[in-house]
Amino acid sequence: MLIGCVQFQCTQETKHEGIMLYLEGIVNLQLSSKAVGLFDAFYNSVKPINLLQNSLELSAPGKLSAGRSEFHFELPLVCKKEPRMLYETYHGVFININYQLNCTVKRNFLGKSITRLQQFCVQYKPTALSEESLRMVPFSLSPESLQKNATAKERLSMPRFLVTGRLDRCEACVTTPITGSITVQHTEAAIKSIELQLVRVETCGCDEGYSKDATEIQTIQIADGNVLPQFELPIYMVLPRLFTCPTLITKNFKIEFELNIVVVFKEDYTVSENFKLVLKRSSGPLPSKTTAVGQ
Repeated sequence: MLIGCVQFQCTQETKHEGIMLYLEGIVNLQLSSKAVGLFDAFYNSVKPINLLQNSLELSAPGKLSAGRSEFHFELPLVCKKEPRMLYETYHGVFININYQLNCTVKRNFLGKSITRLQQFCVQYKPTALSEESLRMVPFSLSPESLQKNATAKERLSMPRFLVTGRLDRCEACVTTPITGSITVQHTEAAIKSIELQLVRVETCGCDEGYSKDATEIQTIQIADGNVLPQFELPIYMVLPRLFTCPTLITKNFKIEFELNIVVVFKEDYTVSENFKLVLKRSSGPLPSKTTAVGQ
């Protein structure tokens, strides 16, 4: 239930032809420019998905008295048709989930109607995370771990190095930071930077085809310059509120997230490790892995 109040402050008595409140929730899907040529027929079939569509008359035609006037309202947040559920507010590149209230004061044909738009956020009710989500995820970066995608020439020119670390979990709550640690065990080439990159993977699809695009949300630097060998660096990234949401998979679109740990050497040689993140909205604070397993 959405509960609120619309206030008017008038310097004098003002005539109107009715005051209406419109509630709208919509999912906007957009194909990337590189996919438009490939899926011309599909491009025209990607239509917005209506989640909410409701209206309420706050006042019949009449007058607003001088001073402050208040109109209290209650609107149910119920999706009456497919998908019969509301999704969390999300602002992406190719997918946007928005909820908004539109208050319109109608005036006669000589006066222009007055409109005020206000967006609001929808969140899921918190649920408990599974025991599996508390499992640490170790990782290791070395020439051997990268040779699957490397050519013979690249293997010979590749510097010798070993970078190890862990993520405290790959299934996390959207309100808690991503934590872990990374350690440079040894390296022949000097390191220029170590970065942490959060990526959104948005998929828009239907029967005619689909478009899948990965775009960067944010990148933070966790080390600048050559790192001391065997020195444990902490990983700590706070997730941005409006640009992330619980992982969402529907028949029309998908919103997924990935994390890249990138090591840049001074010769501009770059190695990275990719992790698929499962984001949820959980209840209560999560236990600290550092406390649980020690240093």
